[in-house]
Amino acid sequence: MNSSELLFHKEAFDKIPEEKRKRVLEAATTEFADYGFENTSIQQIAKKAEISVGSVYKYFENKEELFSMVVKEGLSLLEELLVKHSSSDEDVIVKAEAVLKELLRFSRKHPQLIKLYCSITTGNNTEFSSMLAKRVESISANVYTEVIKSAQKTGDIREDISPEFFAFLLNNIFMMLQFSISCDYYRERFKVYVGEDVYEKDDFLVNQTMKFIKAAFKRG
Repeated sequence: MNSSELLFHKEAFDKIPEEKRKRVLEAATTEFADYGFENTSIQQIAKKAEISVGSVYKYFENKEELFSMVVKEGLSLLEELLVKHSSSDEDVIVKAEAVLKELLRFSRKHPQLIKLYCSITTGNNTEFSSMLAKRVESISANVYTEVIKSAQKTGDIREDISPEFFAFLLNNIFMMLQFSISCDYYRERFKVYVGEDVYEKDDFLVNQTMKFIKAAFKRG
């Protein structure tokens, strides 16, 4: 499902200055990431954005719409990143490494967005969060599955693997690395396994991750 379908806001939001729109979305992202959807209020977001509560309701019908808008913005960035590299004619392993490097950079540049996605995965099992989780995952699921299928047709990777299941495994690796860079618990967990200096070793992380992926995708 295209990320534009997550666009839920009132016409008034499009009419305010870009700086103000950015301030509102950044404030909402931070509050939702730090406190989760259920524990974040419109009042908190308005205070963080330095606007009135009434102004928030001029731009969004309710908290669900604002949350959806925040997720949509993050999805747009992620979708652009994935499509950019997956559509190239390069070998699947080269594509995977390019995506991995971009995701690591993305996670360092937008840690609050990654924390927000982490909160979605660990939040209450409500119909709303379930719907958003499916939309978040659908982008990477479709892209990775199609890349693997294409590579199988050209003989770049082994044919005896399930594209759908390996797309799931690949996404899990990438997602856990993103969480391990941005989310407090996973950051500490990462240090336990790899060492206190792990965040100064991006080349090592990319190299070791790609060895793991290549061993899974290539024969012998």
